[in-house]
Amino acid sequence: MKYFALFLVILFFNSCQYFDKSAATEKELLQKELKSINWKEVDEYPSFVDCNQIEGKTERQQCFFQFLTELIQEKIRIDTLSTMYPELDTIEVKVTIFPNSRIQFEPLFPKDSVAYDRVKIDSILKRRLVGFPKVSPAIKRGIPVKTQFVLPVILKIE
Repeated sequence: MKYFALFLVILFFNSCQYFDKSAATEKELLQKELKSINWKEVDEYPSFVDCNQIEGKTERQQCFFQFLTELIQEKIRIDTLSTMYPELDTIEVKVTIFPNSRIQFEPLFPKDSVAYDRVKIDSILKRRLVGFPKVSPAIKRGIPVKTQFVLPVILKIE
């Protein structure tokens, strides 16, 4: 019986470690949360004031892209790009919207293209693509974030 009591005491003291549940540290919780976030998507896309009344996320996104593309085409259409480069019918523009609502445009050209004067086209675009209406930046988890996307802008409309 003595041995049985001693065995129970030893078992009792050793079993305490099985009941000790350690709480996750802040660092572990942070790492778990960071892994669960999809960094490729935003909660709310950038938006113009005209598109803010639209309820659906995809409809608001389509409104934003359509409105921005039309504004860019309107500003470029009155320039000499189409007469200087008649073979250039579409240009891709990388648009960056910063958290402070600033917009930056950068033309993207095919890598094998030597038919265009890239510096001249870039300077024309930077000169013409100013004075846009206020843009609400994209939102990720309640915080304004920087977003980038590429828009194909049609120069020749037939």
